[in-house]
Amino acid sequence: MRFVIVTGMSGAGKSSTLKMLEDAGYFCVDNLPVPLISKFAQLLFQEHAEYDKIAIGVDIRSGQGLSDLGPFLEQMKQKRQPYEILYLDASDEVLIKRYKETRRTHPLAGSGRVESGIKTEREKTAFLKKEADYILDTSQLLVRELKQQIDKIFVQNEAFHSFMITVLSFGFKYGIPADADLVFDVRFLANPYYVPELKYKTGNDREVQEYVMQTEAAGQFLNKLEDMLKFLIPNYINEGKNQLVIGIGCTGGKHRSVTLANAITRRLSVLEYGIKVEHRDIGKDTANVVLRPSEKGTL
Repeated sequence: MRFVIVTGMSGAGKSSTLKMLEDAGYFCVDNLPVPLISKFAQLLFQEHAEYDKIAIGVDIRSGQGLSDLGPFLEQMKQKRQPYEILYLDASDEVLIKRYKETRRTHPLAGSGRVESGIKTEREKTAFLKKEADYILDTSQLLVRELKQQIDKIFVQNEAFHSFMITVLSFGFKYGIPADADLVFDVRFLANPYYVPELKYKTGNDREVQEYVMQTEAAGQFLNKLEDMLKFLIPNYINEGKNQLVIGIGCTGGKHRSVTLANAITRRLSVLEYGIKVEHRDIGKDTANVVLRPSEKGTL
């Protein structure tokens, strides 16, 4: 039997996750009072139980009963009844934004500020996060990306990496990404924009990649960046961080930053972490391009 406890911060996607698990064939129960979870589990772990995939939602709405979940989990360990904990998290900024967009009231905020409710909730659910088998930070995840992660863990049974790295290319002229933890400026590298046959290509094209990486400085930068990130990431993990956004910027976010973002992603992909690459501004200039007569036919 697979017994999954879905918990975490309010607004981080617990309800959506339970729906995804239900679609995947799990029998799902949300907001079951903690005192009843023990009785529910006893029925499920009977020898001829009807269900073999169960997911229950537990969150701060359980009130004071949430503290009773710890002893219950300890009992399950003693009885050798296997369970898994999925903890859904998101940054305070994202959670506040979601509450404002939906005009909902945080369950612990009452008539006060959402920020205070989030702070209290983090304190009350800290023991669950510490015990969690999987921690998913949904701050930067689209619904389809969340579903992909849920399917990998609970349907395809693939290895899960609780530390997620996002390598994000961007253009400085469009602003530095607000969610970037680290920002690197690669505007010192040769710019393909001034090469007619490369101007309208991107860092996803081999010709642009070769042009950007042809200098010794580009190779040295990539090596030093890789070394620094390999040093930083374990230290971030030790401090409890479960997500890292690495911003790599050039002028327009189309050539140099895309090339370097792709390159460092390939190098970090061999590590035991989840990693994805995004190119925020790669297409922003394309819609507004007006070819001069001398440039026609160079695409």
